[in-house]
Amino acid sequence: MKKIIAIAAVAVCASAFAELKIGTVDMMTLVRNHKSYETNKKLLQDAEKDYQKKLDAMRADIDAIQDEGKKIADQAKNPMLAQAQKDKIEKDLIEVQNRFVGAQQKLRSEAMESQQKLQEFETRLLKVTTDDIRAMVNKYAEKNGYDIIVESTVTAFAKKSLSVTDDLLREMGVDPKNAKGKEKDKDEGK
Repeated sequence: MKKIIAIAAVAVCASAFAELKIGTVDMMTLVRNHKSYETNKKLLQDAEKDYQKKLDAMRADIDAIQDEGKKIADQAKNPMLAQAQKDKIEKDLIEVQNRFVGAQQKLRSEAMESQQKLQEFETRLLKVTTDDIRAMVNKYAEKNGYDIIVESTVTAFAKKSLSVTDDLLREMGVDPKNAKGKEKDKDEGK
């Protein structure tokens, strides 16, 4: 009796899935071919350059402090100095060392903060792009009677015939043959 119920349940599930219209989409290909992709990429590169300039300026300051410390250390080697002068030079050297350590700590902190800001900026840009693409996929699914469209990388297997990526690229005004980042069909030309 249990076998009959299990077989009936499988048959009902199979029948339900057979009636679903399912498609897959390569979201990364759509993102790379979205109208804002190149602009977003340039914005990120410009922001990274700006942060790098700031970090380079901080490194230059650290190098200048280090050079100052070397000069003071060289002065301390003079055997003709009176004890009062040696004490003053030693005090100056400690002050320069403290500035050097502080500047290095500030540089590390600024580098981590810059990296975090870049990642947050990239995330915000990507969210705007993917939200636009999701809206386009939803509109396409409704227009073409799809029940489910899943991201192709989350499936262990899907027939290539289920892919709607090319249709969506066309809706974006992109020729699928010239799409950036699109995996070429390995069986192409056979």
